[in-house]
Amino acid sequence: MKKFLFYILGIFLLTVLISVILDGLYTYVFMQSRNRGKVETVFNSTAKKYDVVILGSSRANNHFVSQMFEEKGFKTFNYGMSGGHLFEASLILKLMIERKYEIRNVILQADLNLSNDQESEGVATKFLPYIHRSEIIKYHFSTEKKFNELYYIPFYRYVKFDSKIGFREIYKIVSKEKTNALDNLGYYPLVKHKNGNMKNNIVNLNPLPYNKYYEEIKNICKKNNINFIAVMTPMCENVAGMNYFDKVKKAYPEIHNYENVVTDNRYFSSCGHMTDEGAKIFTARILKDFFTNINIP
Repeated sequence: MKKFLFYILGIFLLTVLISVILDGLYTYVFMQSRNRGKVETVFNSTAKKYDVVILGSSRANNHFVSQMFEEKGFKTFNYGMSGGHLFEASLILKLMIERKYEIRNVILQADLNLSNDQESEGVATKFLPYIHRSEIIKYHFSTEKKFNELYYIPFYRYVKFDSKIGFREIYKIVSKEKTNALDNLGYYPLVKHKNGNMKNNIVNLNPLPYNKYYEEIKNICKKNNINFIAVMTPMCENVAGMNYFDKVKKAYPEIHNYENVVTDNRYFSSCGHMTDEGAKIFTARILKDFFTNINIP
């Protein structure tokens, strides 16, 4: 019996040792990644200067044409992340500040994402390789339900989220395979699809009266003398529950309502996402309203 227990203990210790080694190896590879996505590009970067940084979900990623800002002389990057929530937008801004980014303006897409203050698992996962290398990331995740498993069990996060940060991603980083996430200065243009979903129902959607991560972003900007511009972005004609945007305006009066700047369905790829053509009309309006009288240093 004693022999058997020592055997089990040996297997356990060997498993822990292998897990620690693999955890360290995977993390080391992610620390070298700079061209796969927006999270690792920011984490592994040094100080940058931007006139405009754009944050939000796909409704930022697909709606703000970075090049149009650049053409007006504003150094810009769109850090909007498809599927992302304000949880991730706040965290990536914190990492930028920690790396001494100099940012003059933050444009935050704040509309449908105000209805929750939860992480978006698919996007939040991309921060997890760095959880032991960053107190900011550690603290940001510390209130999440599975924090203890993710933080204290070696290699657990890589196994649990293998499809996002597992072996396949490690292979792509090592082989220096690029993605399109950083193309077009972070902006992702959409095209019109015949079968695009041109109906949406947000009748039961309500903005939180206090969204923790929205307030974090706002306060970070205030503390760092960054001009904060929060905007609601357009949706198509066939939306039930458009009074949601009135609810947002009532709860957060500082957010600018631009949901009706573009409404014609021909400018939408799906009901919540404009085509490249629609995004250009929208971006032109943002530039006109907020950046006409700004001096470029």
